[in-house]
Amino acid sequence: MTPHEPVPHSTGSTPPALAVPALACDSHIHVYDTRFPSIGDPGRVLAQATANDYRRLQARLGTSRTVVVTPTVYGTDNSVTLDAIRQLGAAGARGVAVLHPDVDDATLRTLEKGGIRGIRFTLFDAATAVTRFDMVEPLARRIEPLGWHVQLHWRADQIAAHADLLDRIPCTIVFDHLARMPHPEGPAHPAFAVVRRLLDRGRTWVKLSAPYLDDVAGAEDSRAHVAEALLAHAPERLVWGSDWPHPTEKTVKPDDAALLDRIGGWVHDATLRQRVLVDNPQALYGF
Repeated sequence: MTPHEPVPHSTGSTPPALAVPALACDSHIHVYDTRFPSIGDPGRVLAQATANDYRRLQARLGTSRTVVVTPTVYGTDNSVTLDAIRQLGAAGARGVAVLHPDVDDATLRTLEKGGIRGIRFTLFDAATAVTRFDMVEPLARRIEPLGWHVQLHWRADQIAAHADLLDRIPCTIVFDHLARMPHPEGPAHPAFAVVRRLLDRGRTWVKLSAPYLDDVAGAEDSRAHVAEALLAHAPERLVWGSDWPHPTEKTVKPDDAALLDRIGGWVHDATLRQRVLVDNPQALYGF
Protein backbone atom coordinates (compact mmCIF):
# COMPACT_ATOMS: atom_id res chain seq x y z
CA MET A 1 0.00 0.00 0.00
CA THR A 2 1.28 3.45 -0.95
CA PRO A 3 0.40 7.01 0.13
CA HIS A 4 -1.15 7.72 -3.30
CA GLU A 5 -3.37 4.64 -3.48
CA PRO A 6 -7.11 5.50 -3.65
CA VAL A 7 -8.99 4.84 -0.41
CA PRO A 8 -12.64 3.75 -0.36
CA HIS A 9 -14.97 6.36 1.18
CA SER A 10 -12.34 9.08 0.89
CA THR A 11 -12.15 11.73 -1.82
CA GLY A 12 -8.76 12.45 -3.36
CA SER A 13 -5.62 10.37 -3.46
CA THR A 14 -2.79 12.63 -2.36
CA PRO A 15 -1.30 12.48 1.15
CA PRO A 16 -1.70 15.40 3.55
CA ALA A 17 0.73 18.28 3.56
CA LEU A 18 1.05 17.77 7.32
CA ALA A 19 3.75 15.27 8.23
CA VAL A 20 2.36 13.50 11.28
CA PRO A 21 4.70 12.49 14.11
CA ALA A 22 5.62 8.86 14.72
CA LEU A 23 2.88 6.82 16.41
CA ALA A 24 0.17 9.30 15.43
CA CYS A 25 -3.31 8.04 16.25
CA ASP A 26 -6.56 8.26 14.33
CA SER A 27 -8.85 8.12 17.35
CA HIS A 28 -12.19 7.57 15.62
CA ILE A 29 -12.99 5.16 12.80
CA HIS A 30 -15.69 2.61 12.07
CA VAL A 31 -15.31 -0.79 10.45
CA TYR A 32 -18.08 -2.53 8.51
CA ASP A 33 -17.80 -6.16 7.52
CA THR A 34 -20.55 -8.32 5.99
CA ARG A 35 -19.16 -11.37 7.81
CA PHE A 36 -20.88 -10.06 10.94
CA PRO A 37 -24.68 -9.81 11.42
CA SER A 38 -26.21 -6.34 11.45
CA ILE A 39 -29.58 -4.97 12.52
CA GLY A 40 -32.07 -2.87 10.63
CA ASP A 41 -31.53 -1.79 7.04
CA PRO A 42 -28.73 -3.91 5.51
CA GLY A 43 -27.96 -0.99 3.22
CA ARG A 44 -26.37 0.78 6.18
CA VAL A 45 -23.52 -1.76 6.15
CA LEU A 46 -20.99 0.09 4.01
CA ALA A 47 -19.10 -1.87 1.38
CA GLN A 48 -15.30 -1.58 1.24
CA ALA A 49 -15.07 -0.37 4.82
CA THR A 50 -13.20 -3.30 6.36
CA ALA A 51 -10.08 -3.22 8.50
CA ASN A 52 -8.04 -4.08 5.43
CA ASP A 53 -9.58 -1.18 3.51
CA TYR A 54 -8.68 1.13 6.39
CA ARG A 55 -5.02 0.19 6.09
CA ARG A 56 -4.99 2.15 2.83
CA LEU A 57 -6.00 5.29 4.73
CA GLN A 58 -3.26 4.70 7.29
CA ALA A 59 -0.75 4.49 4.44
CA ARG A 60 -2.09 7.72 2.97
CA LEU A 61 -2.16 9.72 6.22
CA GLY A 62 0.94 8.26 7.87
CA THR A 63 -0.87 7.22 11.06
CA SER A 64 -0.10 3.93 12.82
CA ARG A 65 -2.51 3.78 15.76
CA THR A 66 -6.29 3.81 15.64
CA VAL A 67 -9.48 3.49 17.70
CA VAL A 68 -12.31 1.44 16.19
CA VAL A 69 -15.83 2.47 17.26
CA THR A 70 -18.69 -0.01 16.82
CA PRO A 71 -21.24 1.35 14.31
CA THR A 72 -24.89 1.52 15.39
CA VAL A 73 -25.85 -0.87 12.60
CA TYR A 74 -24.38 -3.72 14.67
CA GLY A 75 -26.42 -2.90 17.76
CA THR A 76 -24.68 -4.25 20.87
CA ASP A 77 -22.76 -6.97 19.00
CA ASN A 78 -19.15 -5.77 19.09
CA SER A 79 -17.67 -8.74 17.22
CA VAL A 80 -16.85 -6.63 14.18
CA THR A 81 -14.80 -4.23 16.31
CA LEU A 82 -12.96 -6.98 18.19
CA ASP A 83 -12.10 -8.59 14.86
CA ALA A 84 -10.86 -5.27 13.45
CA ILE A 85 -8.60 -4.78 16.48
CA ARG A 86 -7.13 -8.23 15.93
CA GLN A 87 -6.56 -7.53 12.24
CA LEU A 88 -4.98 -4.13 12.81
CA GLY A 89 -2.86 -5.44 15.68
CA ALA A 90 -3.37 -5.12 19.41
CA ALA A 91 -0.26 -2.95 19.78
CA GLY A 92 -1.75 -0.20 17.62
CA ALA A 93 -5.52 -0.57 17.90
CA ARG A 94 -8.13 -0.05 20.60
CA GLY A 95 -11.92 -0.11 20.52
CA VAL A 96 -15.09 1.52 21.80
CA ALA A 97 -18.12 -0.75 22.20
CA VAL A 98 -21.89 -0.31 22.32
CA LEU A 99 -23.62 -2.03 25.26
CA HIS A 100 -26.85 -2.24 27.23
CA PRO A 101 -26.99 -2.28 31.05
CA ASP A 102 -27.76 -6.02 31.15
CA VAL A 103 -24.26 -6.89 29.87
CA ASP A 104 -22.68 -9.54 32.07
CA ASP A 105 -19.27 -9.37 33.72
CA ALA A 106 -17.87 -12.15 31.52
CA THR A 107 -18.64 -10.12 28.40
CA LEU A 108 -16.97 -7.05 29.89
CA ARG A 109 -13.84 -9.09 30.62
CA THR A 110 -13.81 -10.45 27.05
CA LEU A 111 -14.17 -6.96 25.61
CA GLU A 112 -11.40 -5.57 27.81
CA LYS A 113 -9.07 -8.39 26.81
CA GLY A 114 -9.91 -7.67 23.18
CA GLY A 115 -8.85 -4.02 23.42
CA ILE A 116 -12.09 -2.22 24.29
CA ARG A 117 -11.51 0.89 26.40
CA GLY A 118 -14.88 2.64 26.35
CA ILE A 119 -18.57 2.49 25.44
CA ARG A 120 -20.44 4.82 23.12
CA PHE A 121 -23.85 6.42 23.33
CA THR A 122 -24.87 7.67 19.89
CA LEU A 123 -27.99 9.61 20.79
CA PHE A 124 -27.92 12.61 18.45
CA ASP A 125 -30.54 10.94 16.23
CA ALA A 126 -33.34 8.99 17.91
CA ALA A 127 -34.18 7.23 14.64
CA THR A 128 -30.88 5.33 14.59
CA ALA A 129 -30.08 5.12 18.32
CA VAL A 130 -29.67 1.68 19.90
CA THR A 131 -29.14 3.07 23.42
CA ARG A 132 -31.03 5.58 25.60
CA PHE A 133 -30.15 8.38 27.98
CA ASP A 134 -31.36 6.36 30.95
CA MET A 135 -28.70 3.74 30.19
CA VAL A 136 -25.76 6.13 30.52
CA GLU A 137 -25.42 6.38 34.29
CA PRO A 138 -25.90 2.66 35.16
CA LEU A 139 -23.45 1.61 32.46
CA ALA A 140 -20.95 4.27 33.52
CA ARG A 141 -20.99 2.78 37.02
CA ARG A 142 -20.46 -0.71 35.59
CA ILE A 143 -17.38 0.27 33.59
CA GLU A 144 -15.80 2.75 36.01
CA PRO A 145 -13.86 0.00 37.89
CA LEU A 146 -12.36 -1.07 34.54
CA GLY A 147 -10.97 2.39 33.87
CA TRP A 148 -13.06 2.72 30.71
CA HIS A 149 -14.78 5.88 29.49
CA VAL A 150 -18.20 6.79 28.12
CA GLN A 151 -18.07 8.30 24.64
CA LEU A 152 -20.99 10.57 23.82
CA HIS A 153 -22.20 11.55 20.38
CA TRP A 154 -24.76 14.10 21.53
CA ARG A 155 -25.82 17.39 20.01
CA ALA A 156 -24.97 20.56 21.91
CA ASP A 157 -28.59 21.07 22.98
CA GLN A 158 -28.62 17.53 24.42
CA ILE A 159 -25.41 18.20 26.34
CA ALA A 160 -26.93 21.32 27.88
CA ALA A 161 -30.21 19.57 28.68
CA HIS A 162 -28.45 16.66 30.43
CA ALA A 163 -25.87 18.64 32.40
CA ASP A 164 -27.02 17.09 35.69
CA LEU A 165 -26.60 13.58 34.26
CA LEU A 166 -23.11 14.43 33.06
CA ASP A 167 -22.20 15.67 36.55
CA ARG A 168 -23.18 12.28 37.99
CA ILE A 169 -21.10 10.16 35.62
CA PRO A 170 -18.31 8.63 37.73
CA CYS A 171 -15.91 7.69 34.92
CA THR A 172 -14.05 9.54 32.18
CA ILE A 173 -16.21 11.24 29.52
CA VAL A 174 -15.26 11.68 25.86
CA PHE A 175 -17.33 14.01 23.67
CA ASP A 176 -17.45 13.18 19.98
CA HIS A 177 -16.99 15.57 17.09
CA LEU A 178 -16.11 18.87 18.83
CA ALA A 179 -19.12 18.27 21.12
CA ARG A 180 -21.37 19.22 18.15
CA MET A 181 -21.29 22.95 18.93
CA PRO A 182 -23.48 24.76 16.40
CA HIS A 183 -22.53 27.70 14.21
CA PRO A 184 -22.44 30.60 14.83
CA GLU A 185 -22.75 30.23 18.63
CA GLY A 186 -19.82 27.86 19.04
CA PRO A 187 -18.17 28.57 22.43
CA ALA A 188 -21.06 30.92 23.30
CA HIS A 189 -23.54 28.04 23.28
CA PRO A 190 -24.65 26.94 26.80
CA ALA A 191 -23.29 23.44 26.14
CA PHE A 192 -19.75 24.78 25.85
CA ALA A 193 -19.87 25.96 29.46
CA VAL A 194 -20.93 22.43 30.49
CA VAL A 195 -18.07 20.87 28.54
CA ARG A 196 -15.59 23.42 29.90
CA ARG A 197 -16.67 22.73 33.48
CA LEU A 198 -16.21 18.99 32.93
CA LEU A 199 -12.82 19.56 31.32
CA ASP A 200 -11.75 21.51 34.40
CA ARG A 201 -12.44 18.46 36.55
CA GLY A 202 -9.71 16.59 34.67
CA ARG A 203 -11.59 13.53 33.43
CA THR A 204 -13.19 14.77 30.23
CA TRP A 205 -11.86 14.69 26.68
CA VAL A 206 -13.07 15.99 23.31
CA LYS A 207 -12.46 14.56 19.84
CA LEU A 208 -11.44 17.03 17.15
CA SER A 209 -13.26 14.93 14.56
CA ALA A 210 -15.92 15.15 11.83
CA PRO A 211 -15.98 18.96 11.54
CA TYR A 212 -18.18 18.57 8.45
CA LEU A 213 -21.15 17.54 10.64
CA ASP A 214 -21.71 21.13 11.75
CA ASP A 215 -20.00 23.07 8.97
CA VAL A 216 -21.96 25.90 7.41
CA ALA A 217 -21.83 26.49 3.67
CA GLY A 218 -20.14 29.76 2.84
CA ALA A 219 -18.63 30.20 6.29
CA GLU A 220 -14.83 30.20 6.38
CA ASP A 221 -13.95 27.19 8.57
CA SER A 222 -16.99 27.42 10.83
CA ARG A 223 -15.42 24.93 13.26
CA ALA A 224 -12.20 26.86 13.86
CA HIS A 225 -13.52 29.01 16.74
CA VAL A 226 -14.72 25.90 18.57
CA ALA A 227 -11.46 24.02 18.05
CA GLU A 228 -9.35 27.01 19.04
CA ALA A 229 -11.38 27.57 22.23
CA LEU A 230 -10.90 23.92 23.19
CA LEU A 231 -7.19 24.01 22.39
CA ALA A 232 -6.75 27.13 24.48
CA HIS A 233 -8.59 25.61 27.45
CA ALA A 234 -7.49 21.97 27.62
CA PRO A 235 -4.93 20.96 24.97
CA GLU A 236 -3.91 17.99 27.12
CA ARG A 237 -7.32 16.33 26.68
CA LEU A 238 -8.00 16.58 22.96
CA VAL A 239 -7.55 13.85 20.37
CA TRP A 240 -8.06 13.74 16.61
CA GLY A 241 -10.10 11.27 14.55
CA SER A 242 -10.92 10.95 10.86
CA ASP A 243 -14.42 9.42 11.30
CA TRP A 244 -13.66 7.18 8.28
CA PRO A 245 -15.64 5.81 6.43
CA HIS A 246 -17.82 8.85 7.18
CA PRO A 247 -21.16 7.04 7.52
CA THR A 248 -23.16 10.27 7.89
CA GLU A 249 -21.99 11.52 4.47
CA LYS A 250 -24.25 9.82 1.94
CA THR A 251 -23.24 11.51 -1.32
CA VAL A 252 -19.77 13.09 -1.39
CA LYS A 253 -17.19 11.70 1.01
CA PRO A 254 -14.62 14.06 2.58
CA ASP A 255 -10.96 14.18 1.60
CA ASP A 256 -9.28 12.69 4.69
CA ALA A 257 -5.94 14.28 3.86
CA ALA A 258 -7.64 17.67 3.75
CA LEU A 259 -9.35 16.92 7.07
CA LEU A 260 -6.00 16.16 8.67
CA ASP A 261 -4.51 19.32 7.19
CA ARG A 262 -7.46 21.26 8.58
CA ILE A 263 -6.61 20.01 12.05
CA GLY A 264 -3.02 20.99 11.37
CA GLY A 265 -4.26 24.52 10.75
CA TRP A 266 -5.84 24.61 14.20
CA VAL A 267 -2.91 22.96 15.98
CA HIS A 268 -0.23 25.41 15.01
CA ASP A 269 3.02 24.11 16.47
CA ALA A 270 4.82 20.77 16.45
CA THR A 271 4.73 20.36 20.22
CA LEU A 272 0.94 20.69 20.28
CA ARG A 273 0.55 18.33 17.30
CA GLN A 274 2.65 15.76 19.15
CA ARG A 275 0.32 16.12 22.11
CA VAL A 276 -2.96 15.84 20.18
CA LEU A 277 -1.88 13.11 17.75
CA VAL A 278 0.38 10.97 19.96
CA ASP A 279 0.61 11.76 23.67
CA ASN A 280 -3.07 12.40 24.40
CA PRO A 281 -4.45 9.27 22.70
CA GLN A 282 -1.69 7.25 24.30
CA ALA A 283 -2.88 8.41 27.72
CA LEU A 284 -6.60 8.00 26.97
CA TYR A 285 -6.51 4.62 25.26
CA GLY A 286 -3.50 3.04 26.97
CA PHE A 287 -1.23 2.42 23.98
